Amino acid sequence: MSKHKKVLLVEDELDIHKLIKLHLNDMQFDVESAFDGANGLSKALNNEYDFIILDIMLPGIDGIEICREIRRSNTQTPIMMLTSKSEEIDKVVALETGADDYMTKPFGARELQARVKAILRRFPLEGLNNSKLKRPYEVDGLFVDVNKRMVKKNGLTLSLTPKEFDLLALFIQNPGKTYSRMDLLEQIWNYTHDGYEHTVNSHMNRLRHKVEDDMNNPKFILTSWGVGYRFREI
Repeated sequence: MSKHKKVLLVEDELDIHKLIKLHLNDMQFDVESAFDGANGLSKALNNEYDFIILDIMLPGIDGIEICREIRRSNTQTPIMMLTSKSEEIDKVVALETGADDYMTKPFGARELQARVKAILRRFPLEGLNNSKLKRPYEVDGLFVDVNKRMVKKNGLTLSLTPKEFDLLALFIQNPGKTYSRMDLLEQIWNYTHDGYEHTVNSHMNRLRHKVEDDMNNPKFILTSWGVGYRFREI
């Protein structure tokens, strides 16, 4: 029997915390709790989790800063942000900071469970059959191991956020194919509505800064003018 997934829940509102924990327990997840920013950040950086749920508004350190610090540590654990606000800016900042999804309170049990399952499905499964393993890619000193989620450039390991890696993996596995911003929102972020194209642009700019030698003359991730982005022909 496979081990239960371990989830870190950082939420200071006690009633909401108890409710979310109950729904996660129903999914057979082991939940570790934190009720303020400092404790949540410490646990996130010093323990291994399969999933992290962060409220944006927390005592002390807010959820956005916690998410930012987690990604700076090169931790690829999936993160869902929670907010009680409806302002678009919170959602945009959460995604650009490195969150994999967000939910606006209040929400129902089924929606929470469905969104958690959707995010976990996008991450590599343990015990993958060898027949499903994908070959590593190497192009002009850029090495990408899709299975291990590892990227090296000229022998040096690059620190990519989960979304940056997902973008690079999609591109390098489909060389020459152009993806529009909406294509990328749907395939990487699981969103089917517009309004977040700037999130794609921000991630693409950061990814290019890491993999390209010259941003003005990229050799890996190319722009298809007026359409989107593509990886060079291999």
